Amino acid sequence: QFWFEFASTYSYLSAMRIETVATDAGVAVEWHPFLLGPIFAAQGWDTSPFNIYPAKGRYMFRDMSRRCADLNLPFQHPDPFPQNSLLAARLALVADAHGKLAAFCRAVYSAEFGQGRDISAPQVLQDCLRAAELAPNLIDQAGQPQIKAALRHQTERAQALDLFGAPSFIVGTELFWGDDQLETALRYAT
Repeated sequence: QFWFEFASTYSYLSAMRIETVATDAGVAVEWHPFLLGPIFAAQGWDTSPFNIYPAKGRYMFRDMSRRCADLNLPFQHPDPFPQNSLLAARLALVADAHGKLAAFCRAVYSAEFGQGRDISAPQVLQDCLRAAELAPNLIDQAGQPQIKAALRHQTERAQALDLFGAPSFIVGTELFWGDDQLETALRYAT
C-alpha cells in the first residue's frame, strides 16, 4: 500500500517512480491518498514540520533538488508550501473510480513540484484531469458527499494505521516511512 499526500515533497519522488520499481520487483501497488493536516493537528502542529523547523525545511528543499536531479525529475519549490491538497485528494478518488488514479496523481505531482503550479486551483486540476485522459468536468464530482466522506474515511484509516507522514508504505502489518524506504518495502513484499 502506497499512502501519499499531495502536499508532500517526498511523496512526489515516490509517485513518479513507484510503478516502475514495483513492476521490476513483481509487486502490485495500491494507491491511497490521504490528508496529513488532521494527523499533524492531532500532534499540535498547524503546518508542516518543514515550516515549524526552518533548518529541517531548508535541508529538505536542498535534498529534494539533489534527489530530483538524480532521478531526472524537474523540481520547483511550491509557493505556498505546503499546498492546499484537499481538492486534489478528493479528485484522486474520482480518478480512481474511473481507473486513472496513478495517472492523475502523477499529473498533480508534476504540476505542483515539476512546474510550480498551485494545485488548489481548479484550472490546474482540470489540466491534470486532461493529462490523465479524464474529462475536466469531473472536477464537479469532488464536492459530492460520498467523495468527501471517502476522503475522510481514508484519512481516518491512515490515523488508525498510525501513519505520521508521507509517503508511507504498508506491507502486511509493517510500516515503512519515507521515499528512501520504498525499495526496502518492496523487498519486504517479495
